[in-house]
Parts: sequence; structure tokens; C-alpha cells
Amino acid sequence: MATDEKKIAFELTSDQALVLFEWMCRTESAGSLPFEHEAEELVIWNIEGQLEHILAEPFDLDYKNLVAAARERVQKLAYGEKVP
Repeated sequence: MATDEKKIAFELTSDQALVLFEWMCRTESAGSLPFEHEAEELVIWNIEGQLEHILAEPFDLDYKNLVAAARERVQKLAYGEKVP
């Protein structure tokens, strides 16, 4: 990457980041992402790697339950439901 390349940033909640990370890992393992160009795959790998360094949950023994709970919270918030 060029050092003068413009960078952008966006925010995710920790729940959104966990849900996204799980989806990325699952779809990459299944080979179900229809990449049109190698650069697209490289960008996804980069985002996945960044999330892997940030998130502690993937290393938790209760990972599947943590993902399930995060999914529920994300869904409830998206529909304006109260989240405990």
C-alpha cells in the first residue's frame, strides 16, 4: 500500500465486530464469497486480520454462545427493541 494513500475509518460496536468476524470466517472457510478480483479477497483478509487482533472472544471457550448473544443484541437494536 502506498504510504500516501488516503485512509478511512468506520465504527462498529463490539457486537457488530464479533458478528462480522464470525461471518467472514465462516464464509471464507466455505469458499462462498464470489470474488471478482484478487484485490477484493485481500481487502477482506485485511479486515478479518484486524478484527482478529482486536477481538478476544474468538479465543474464548464459550465463543459460540458469545456470537449467538451478539447476534441477538445486534438484531434487537436494528429493530429498535430494548437490549438488556
